[in-house]
Amino acid sequence: MVERVAVLLDGEFVKKVLQRRLGRFPEVADVMAEVERILKTPHLSDHRLYRTFYYTADPLKNKTRHPLSGQEIEFGATPAFMRNTRLIDRIENAPDVAVRRGTLAHQGWQLGHASVRGMLAGTKQSVSPQDVVPKVRQKGVDMRIGLDIASLALKRLVSTIALVTGDSDIVPAMKLARREGLRVLLDPLGHSVRPELKVHADRVI
Repeated sequence: MVERVAVLLDGEFVKKVLQRRLGRFPEVADVMAEVERILKTPHLSDHRLYRTFYYTADPLKNKTRHPLSGQEIEFGATPAFMRNTRLIDRIENAPDVAVRRGTLAHQGWQLGHASVRGMLAGTKQSVSPQDVVPKVRQKGVDMRIGLDIASLALKRLVSTIALVTGDSDIVPAMKLARREGLRVLLDPLGHSVRPELKVHADRVI
């Protein structure tokens, strides 16, 4: 019997790592190249791809006002909205890919990372409107990853799961999959992750 593998991509994690690595916003070809690389690992040489799952959230598109400038901001008209929407749409239309969507919640405003670093370094003394950025939280993505892992394991749809994430909240689902007899491979894309993620994976790619 042919062994089958499902590749599960934590979209926000993948996007951030690739953006740092590439120095630009990733395209669908960059994401799918990582899937192809995973499938070519020696531990999966005799496996057939069942499906690639990509977990993300649609970008914000509501309107709000900036707390310092008072300017009305329409998230749906920003370049970031266009880039992220295009990426999700193209990934969703790639062969053997299923996109699972959580939600994004706008939870106020915060200082951007560059501004915080400048203040800590003493090179920045005041705050301008450009320093204050939306505070956005992703919801429901971890739950969807966990539900799919449980379904794949309990229904015996695959023999192996290749999980690309840096989120240790997925550990309970990883433990369930292994208890049900699945092999769990972890690929952190060369990124440092919490030890428990590695402990509950059969192999780290």
